[in-house]
Amino acid sequence: MYHCHLRLYLAGRPCRAFEIMKEMTPLEHFTHEFSESSRPDGALAAEAGAIFVNLQEMEIKEALDSLIKNKSADAELILLVDRERLGLLEDSCWDAKDIWVLPASDRELRFRFLRWQQTYKTGKDFWETSHFLDATINNVPNLVWYKDKNGIHEKVNDAFCRTVNKEKAQVEGRGHAYIWNVEHDDPACIESERMVMLRKSTCISDEIVQSGDEKKILTTYKSPLYDVDGSVMGTVGVAMDVTQERSYEKEITNKNRALETMFTAMDCGVICHSLDGARILSINKAALRLLGYESSEEMMADGFHMVAPTVLDEDGEMVREHIRRLKKDGDSVGVEYRVRHKSGELLHIMGNIKLIEENGELFYQRFLLDCTEQKNEERQKERRQKELIQALSMDYNLVCFYNLDTGKGMRLRDDDEDDALFGGVFTEASSLDESMEMYVHRFVHEEDKEMFSMLCSGNKIRQELSQKKLYSVNYRTLTAKGMKYFQVKIVRAGSWDESHGVVLGFHSVDEETRSEMEKKSLLEDALSQANKASKAKTVFLSNMSHDIRTPMNAIIGFTALAITHIDRKDQVEEYLKKIMTSGNHLLSLINDVLDMSRIESGKINLEEKSCSLPEVLHSLCNIVQADIHAKQLELHIDAVDVINEQVYCDRLRLNQVLLNLLSNSIKYTGAGGIVSMRISEKGGAPAGYAKYEFRVRDNGIGMSPEFLEHIFEPFEREATSTISRIQGTGLGMAITKNIVDMMNGTIEVKSQQGVGTEFIVSLMFRLHSGPKEAMEIPALKNCRALVVDDDFNTCDSVSYMLQQFGMRAEWTLSGKEAVLRTRQAVMRGDDYCVYIIDWLLPDMNGIEVVRRIRKETGEDVPIIILTAYDWSDIEEEAKEAGVTAFCGKPLFLSELRNCLHSVVGYEEEKEKNVEKKPVKFQPGRILLAEDVELNQEIAVAILGDAGFTTEVAENGRIALDMLTKSTPGYYQVVLMDVQMPVMNGYDAARAIRSLENKELASIPIVAMTANAFEEDRQAALQSGMNGHIAKPIDVDNLFGTLGSILG
Repeated sequence: MYHCHLRLYLAGRPCRAFEIMKEMTPLEHFTHEFSESSRPDGALAAEAGAIFVNLQEMEIKEALDSLIKNKSADAELILLVDRERLGLLEDSCWDAKDIWVLPASDRELRFRFLRWQQTYKTGKDFWETSHFLDATINNVPNLVWYKDKNGIHEKVNDAFCRTVNKEKAQVEGRGHAYIWNVEHDDPACIESERMVMLRKSTCISDEIVQSGDEKKILTTYKSPLYDVDGSVMGTVGVAMDVTQERSYEKEITNKNRALETMFTAMDCGVICHSLDGARILSINKAALRLLGYESSEEMMADGFHMVAPTVLDEDGEMVREHIRRLKKDGDSVGVEYRVRHKSGELLHIMGNIKLIEENGELFYQRFLLDCTEQKNEERQKERRQKELIQALSMDYNLVCFYNLDTGKGMRLRDDDEDDALFGGVFTEASSLDESMEMYVHRFVHEEDKEMFSMLCSGNKIRQELSQKKLYSVNYRTLTAKGMKYFQVKIVRAGSWDESHGVVLGFHSVDEETRSEMEKKSLLEDALSQANKASKAKTVFLSNMSHDIRTPMNAIIGFTALAITHIDRKDQVEEYLKKIMTSGNHLLSLINDVLDMSRIESGKINLEEKSCSLPEVLHSLCNIVQADIHAKQLELHIDAVDVINEQVYCDRLRLNQVLLNLLSNSIKYTGAGGIVSMRISEKGGAPAGYAKYEFRVRDNGIGMSPEFLEHIFEPFEREATSTISRIQGTGLGMAITKNIVDMMNGTIEVKSQQGVGTEFIVSLMFRLHSGPKEAMEIPALKNCRALVVDDDFNTCDSVSYMLQQFGMRAEWTLSGKEAVLRTRQAVMRGDDYCVYIIDWLLPDMNGIEVVRRIRKETGEDVPIIILTAYDWSDIEEEAKEAGVTAFCGKPLFLSELRNCLHSVVGYEEEKEKNVEKKPVKFQPGRILLAEDVELNQEIAVAILGDAGFTTEVAENGRIALDMLTKSTPGYYQVVLMDVQMPVMNGYDAARAIRSLENKELASIPIVAMTANAFEEDRQAALQSGMNGHIAKPIDVDNLFGTLGSILG
């Protein structure tokens, strides 16, 4: 069981012996750690468990003095010495465990090292055995001791020391008299130990000892201890303290005697008879009177056999059964039975039967007491109790009585005419526990069965009612009308000290329970909302201070530096770029915090609209391209088996989820890394729906298993994020998880530090129900096509799409193989009609593959380049090489179909390809309603640079007055803040729309506010405004909105 890690110090010149020791395998339970030095090293010697010193070429006395001085007391020293120098060890070898004479053969060295290991292990085995023994005897409550032949205690356990109130040092090595504080050794103790050693067997006896101020009774087990030669060398003893048990036995005996005395003194009958019941040994007059006889002879003549003939037949067998249960002297039993006299009078008898031994003979002694009057009173009480229960149980569906002692009972009231609630359960035919078992099986709700069975068992009811007068249990039942809430109330019936009768009342509490549950639910919801608000406030204050201060520090610091170096334009420009970056990060932080707050408060609702998955994916690709290029990453976005491209979903939230995952991958992947996203359509969705799986993978820094458990919790960030100085709020994943949950989807993550991370999002969307385009392209039906891509999934997916168009698709992972296949196809006269080639192939650039294919096929075959990047940089070179068209990754079915149509002469106009002409407008005068001076200054400057003249109103009331006093056309538009003193923006907009002058009332109004949520935009439109711009002001968005209104 034990494990020993042994440090071996090899001192002196390296030799063959040291090599053999390091080669040999440690014994079981041991591991070896070697340290070496050519000269004795005190520090290494102090740490070693064993020191092997090669004394060849050493000053023996100096080396041994150093090692002996520094080694630990229990470290073993083994000397390796030449035979010629053995004589020099005479005065220095007393501390050595062994001496090995060199030179020696490998076999001898292995034998010596193995023998030393075995000897060392024997010592450790002995330590383990000793430890086990001490741990065992010192943790048992019994006294344990070991004595020699002379009665001296060689070893005792802790319980022994506690009993004699002495330390082990005071006990071990001493005799009985000293330890137990008596003048002489106990002769009985000495004799019992002598007999144990003489007979060589275990002796069991009770001994009385003085422990402190009290005497204790010990039951002792003494056994012989044997010497190595088999002779007895002493005794081992174990003692159990039975003082308390003996006290209990004595108390029980005294109580039985007192009870017998009481029965004898009372006016009760006493009868003694033989075991077989054939002889009456003695009987008093009271017993004869109770049994209805004048003499014992009359009773014997009437046929007495264990029981008098006057005892009712149904009770007589019960009395005989109780008598037969008595087995040994002192056994007794109480029993009640009935006796009917010849006059017809019925008596109730309470009896006690005891088995007694006198003079070696066993007989029964019986006491008889008349309890008829008491029974009659109890019967009257029970009748009155039932009448009272009947009157009080009108509101109960079922009321029944049970005696917990006998288990028997009966129904008192039953309002279950069709047996729908209780089905004939709780009758006299079955006991309480049997009735409860049937009721649970047939009527109690599955989830409540175990609880109801436990709480309504006979023992549990007895336990509860022994402490209180009323006990109730609430539960659910299942009936033909559905689930109902029920309650059973249980009360004592009669005197609890005399009998344990109970009344059970079952009644419906369905209406009251459901009402209370509704109230409780409302209170819990209110409490939950309050807790959420409190938690959000606490989390915000405790977690966001650092993240807010970081960009704020940069903004303030670089602003100060810009002021200081105002005359250095290049430097100031650099500072302003950093201020802009920090400002954007701060805005992102605030947006994440507000998004999380709205999610927790339940204010985010999904808005399902028709959505094109290709548009979502290409939009994402465009958004992240700049960051991909900046960090020199590779981006792969693929679509696999996506047949249904048009779905209903909240595009904004889907985009937010995927962008969060992509942004995280880009953020935590180093330069030269790979980020990929793959969307695939999975089976198993119901009709009218499709199931999609989005996988976002990177080979970045990865995450630890500990952090993965908390990744979706707010404000959680991996420690490595701080180390690598990557900024973030710690809210992105929490927001993503909540949005995925709102969309009834799932998200899981796999990650390994230093390897990378993969997020898997599964979502189900409702499909667009419009008509679908025909898949086949007549001009390409049964034509051959070759797909060239180093990714198998892309090859497989594109080939499947081509087959949907009626083409014969082939694929290869290699550009060189594509050229070879082309040459073979041309030679056979079975040319490929279309080529689809990835731009970046591992063995050959896609454009070079095109050049070589053109040499084989000429200029007529369409060749399409696939790429996940912006192809504007390579477009000219690609067309010169012979590229016909470009398709962006991820490639969807509809996009590939449109591209093939275009290259075979069926050009389709797509609304998305029509370039929108920029909206032009003539700058004029703008009325700005804004109460914050800094915001006024920023807005005036931006609008002024665009050629607008801006007039400022400090609140909604002033803006309304200024507009009312102006002539129509004086102001082109009103830019309206929302939160302003005196009159807010909403009220000002409503007041403007209510002006009598219809031209003034119809002026365009645009909300320009920090209230940036969707509900804020809707509130602005509902108040009569024409548009909504969120602060901080995005210049492009501002002029785009003005252009759409004024253009």
